[in-house]
Amino acid sequence: MPLARDHDLPWQRVLRRGVLAHTHRAACDGDDQVLTAIAELAAAFIGSKERFLETTAQGQAFLQITCTAWPAPALDRLRAVWDGPLAYPVAVAAACAGHGIALIPALHAFVHSVVSNLVSAGVRLIPLGQTDGQRVLAALETPIAATAARALVTAIDEIGAGTPRADIAGMRHETQYTRLFRS
Repeated sequence: MPLARDHDLPWQRVLRRGVLAHTHRAACDGDDQVLTAIAELAAAFIGSKERFLETTAQGQAFLQITCTAWPAPALDRLRAVWDGPLAYPVAVAAACAGHGIALIPALHAFVHSVVSNLVSAGVRLIPLGQTDGQRVLAALETPIAATAARALVTAIDEIGAGTPRADIAGMRHETQYTRLFRS
């Protein structure tokens, strides 16, 4: 699989890396060694301090809330084998696996939610009305499905990304004095 391109959107980079798919499979298989490796790899891939804080805070919060409200052995296993910074897609994948949500619907739901959040930010930030926001979301359904399909077949040793411009932009953003969004 080729490396991610600089113009990839954040959700495409996450899935191109196959993090969610491999975490889901490891959690379903009870493979603690792979689960630990993917959790570590996911945290290592985050390109800037602020993006790191964002995804790991979301991951920890998601895990804590989900363990409290909807406990599952897969979540307990994740907590037992990984006490480092937890990327959000890893927590989501373990929760889905732990509750018997199949991988393909989990991938589509996760990506759709991330894209929906980005479109929602665009609706608030630029002159893009609700109807146009929904059109954008509808137009992205094909790339979402294609990206999810690629994530399903990406071998663990092919996981990687090369997005220097996006990472540099993220690093510059975190040092700006005035910002509308954290990351």
